[in-house]
Amino acid sequence: MITKEQKNEIVVKYGNDSRNTGDAKVQVALLTARINDLQGHFKENPKDHASRRGLLKLVGQRRRLLKYIRGRNIDEYRQLIADLGLRK
Repeated sequence: MITKEQKNEIVVKYGNDSRNTGDAKVQVALLTARINDLQGHFKENPKDHASRRGLLKLVGQRRRLLKYIRGRNIDEYRQLIADLGLRK
């Protein structure tokens, strides 16, 4: 689970303001943090299929937001995926 402090750090880093939670970059960063947090859960609970479905929904939402960012500004997209370490 992401703590309030971690969430605020992500919002300030990617949104340039503590109240800018609706920005697509902030949403992608928050989704990435939640997805990374769930990875440990699945190592301990490999048969938790209900949570896996939720994980897949989070991944799909992040993919759609990244597609939106890529369509608006390709340089911003490249910077974001580099910062989050999404593409290898």
